Amino acid sequence: MVTDKEGYVHLIQYLTENLSLFEGKGHGALTDDTVLELFEEQLAAQVIMVCVQNPLLNFAQRNKVIREVDAVGNDLEEILGSVAYQKVTPDQISFITEFAGLIKNLFDHEVASLLT
Repeated sequence: MVTDKEGYVHLIQYLTENLSLFEGKGHGALTDDTVLELFEEQLAAQVIMVCVQNPLLNFAQRNKVIREVDAVGNDLEEILGSVAYQKVTPDQISFITEFAGLIKNLFDHEVASLLT
C-alpha cells in the first residue's frame, strides 16, 4: 500500500540523511518520551486522522492501513537503532512531526486510490 511505493523510499532516505539530528543523546530533552515513542504517537495520530477523514473505508481497508502503519513503525525502529530509546529533543520533535505529516500524505494518496 504505502511501504512499497517510491514516495516511501524517498521518505526513508530523507530520514537516513537526517539521522545526525538524532545523535545528540537527548541533551535538551523537554519530555520523557523517547524518539521512537514520539514517532509512534505521531504516526498513530496521523492514521487516526486518515481513518476519520475517510469514513467510507471499510473494515478490511482500515486494517490494511493499520498493518501498513505497523510496517512503517518497524522500519523506523530498525533505522533508528540505538537512538530510538533516547529522550527526544525539541529539534527532533519538529522533525518527527514533519515526518509523520509526510507519511500521512502518502496514506492520503493511497486511501484516495482505494476509494475510487
